[in-house]
Amino acid sequence: MTRVAIMGVIVEDPRSVEALNELLHEYRDHIFGRMGVPYRERGVSVISVALDAPQDVTSSLAGKVGALPGVSVKTLYSNVIAEERGADD
Repeated sequence: MTRVAIMGVIVEDPRSVEALNELLHEYRDHIFGRMGVPYRERGVSVISVALDAPQDVTSSLAGKVGALPGVSVKTLYSNVIAEERGADD
């Protein structure tokens, strides 16, 4: 079962950007949208990541992202649940 979710990420330490991008690339098969907005006046970047993934996969990604120095993350799950997509979908 997969669930649609949105992950809000705030990056305060630019040294974590490369590791964050590597994680997002690793989970790319579950990500269907991503938007990043640099807020230069405050020295942060705000990123939203839209996922359709099993809840444990989304939680795993959120945990890894949140463990990065200077990175905060919150995840919001929808009530939209579906059977897991196959390789041909």
